[in-house]
Amino acid sequence: MSIDLKQLRYFLAVAEEKSFSRAAERLHISQPPLSQQIMKLENELGVKLFARTTRTFELTVAGKALMGEASDLLGKMRMTIDTIRQIDRGEVGRLRVGIVGSAMWGPIPSLLEEFQTKFPRVSWTLHELGPTLQYDALRAKQIDVGFWREPKLDEDDLRNDNLRQELCFREDVCVAINEHHPLAKQEAIELTDIAEEPMLTLALDKSSFPRYLIQCCVKAGFQPTIFQEASEPQTLLAMVGAGLGVALLPETTSRIGWPGVVFLPIRSNPPSANLYITYTTLDDAPVVRAFLNILNPVKPGA
Repeated sequence: MSIDLKQLRYFLAVAEEKSFSRAAERLHISQPPLSQQIMKLENELGVKLFARTTRTFELTVAGKALMGEASDLLGKMRMTIDTIRQIDRGEVGRLRVGIVGSAMWGPIPSLLEEFQTKFPRVSWTLHELGPTLQYDALRAKQIDVGFWREPKLDEDDLRNDNLRQELCFREDVCVAINEHHPLAKQEAIELTDIAEEPMLTLALDKSSFPRYLIQCCVKAGFQPTIFQEASEPQTLLAMVGAGLGVALLPETTSRIGWPGVVFLPIRSNPPSANLYITYTTLDDAPVVRAFLNILNPVKPGA
């Protein structure tokens, strides 16, 4: 049996107009091709759809049944086409976002709010993971995008794993220091000013970012003394507030406003805490594309 949607659309037009001439006018075609398509449909079905006389034009019982079914079918098809187009535009689907905890103190929440406002039919979930776990999750297709900080990944490694990384938010590192520390009264300090201070750092075995910060200290001319490590910035700030040491953290961490803690900019060549987004290049996922369009990653040299 070979019945196409055009035949059903033609049939519905005739059934609703109760006239071949009016249906042809509505469909913007001439009457003979319309009549031929209806006859072809009747032949394919093996039934009469219209009872025609010189004075009347009525649907048969089979025609009435087909009218209801065809109307539902075409309606569902229109909805299907609309949904497919929405999916292609990234308006429907799901987005799984990997993120390091410190990024939530920056622009990410407002970005997600904007994305939800523009794409209300996309469901999204946050997965708080370190960079290594995010990298593995991206390769396993367990998340769609990942956010983590410096240092930028090697381009060859990314290419080998079919991943792309783009800079999306620029940010510097600042020093979190106890409010009673002598340095706390200054507007800004040099990185070497904390060379003799006990260093509080994010866990060195869970992320390359704190290891990168240690290397920045070494390049500045000193080897920091690591006093304690912690998994969360809040834990570091609690220790700084207790006077146990200093911590190097992204500037946006200052939004936490931890009691007893002062955040000082680094005057010369501050280490960067730039935030990168990483995603797969294997498939052009419309939802990811829509998310990237909102994010508008920073272009090289910007």
